[in-house]
Amino acid sequence: MTGPLRICLIASSRFPVAEPFAGGLEAHTHSLASELIRRGHEVTLFAAPGSDPALGVTELGVEPFSSSPAARADVGARPEQWMREHHAYLKLMLDLNRDPGRYDIVHNNSLHHLPVAMAEATGLPFVTTLHTPPVPWLESAAKLAAPSLAYASVSMHTSTAWRHVVESTVIRNGVDTARWMPGPGGDAAIWFGRLVPEKAPHLAIHAAREVGMSLDLAGPSLDQSYFDAEIAPLLDNRTRYLGHLRHDELMRAVGRARVSVVTPNWDEPYGLVAAESLACGTPVAAFARGGVPEILDELSGRLAPPGDVVALGEAMVGASQLSRSDARHRAVTSCSLERMVDDYERLYDSMIDVDIAA
Repeated sequence: MTGPLRICLIASSRFPVAEPFAGGLEAHTHSLASELIRRGHEVTLFAAPGSDPALGVTELGVEPFSSSPAARADVGARPEQWMREHHAYLKLMLDLNRDPGRYDIVHNNSLHHLPVAMAEATGLPFVTTLHTPPVPWLESAAKLAAPSLAYASVSMHTSTAWRHVVESTVIRNGVDTARWMPGPGGDAAIWFGRLVPEKAPHLAIHAAREVGMSLDLAGPSLDQSYFDAEIAPLLDNRTRYLGHLRHDELMRAVGRARVSVVTPNWDEPYGLVAAESLACGTPVAAFARGGVPEILDELSGRLAPPGDVVALGEAMVGASQLSRSDARHRAVTSCSLERMVDDYERLYDSMIDVDIAA
């Protein structure tokens, strides 16, 4: 390490980096910022209003933007939410361009295209973590951005998906294994995350019923029509919705589970809930999609073909018979926060060394 760094960390402008987390990206950003600060780095986190003030937060969109009547009358006008995001990131990047000396490096953890598109103008070492498959706006920005920008991908699957655009260093997301502690297990399975169609919690319910296993669900319900149609009718005394839990409550619920069920209905870039489950000693049964298979080994989980509810039920039974200590060992050795931040520090150093040499 070259020593403590002044790091500008850019997060999402939509959801605050604070408990209870809206999703894996916010949880990841919180863990990353916390560990960087613990290691002595000076972190300024640009994030949505309501984010954890302990992380050195500067709110994105401090000056709320609303289009003028004339702009809104334009037939090509974008929705106001899109414009507010655009305004927030545009202001941030212009501020960085005007005063680049405040930071040693910029780490873009957002999904917005403007930080990538405008990165070169800052004159700073600039890394973007790719948390999604290629999406049009971000793909376009990456194709046109300076070749000096660095990219990290949260899985080999995501790195491969982006390879036609950019090369990236694989740095898998990490879990704070000092916070996600082992639990005793129990009788019921658990599914946790955002209750949305692409996460497909309804398939976990059907799989649990195939094998006669109780199931608890936890997480924010961000699509009410989906919840009302696919989840609510299936709730009973053996299929419970626990709500959107804070970290300590969620950790206890996962630690008390017999098995954790992960049901991506899309190519999940990483699969943070699988790593969090293993940290609690809870083996995982999952659809083999996206980056999720990279998290598990034969001692910590079982995989099923995507969308196959019967096979997923069988995987739940198989995973529930695995050793909880082996599941925990997998998290500590392969999915830890310390390992992830070690990897990011090495990437930061390599970029700064190149910048100094140039």
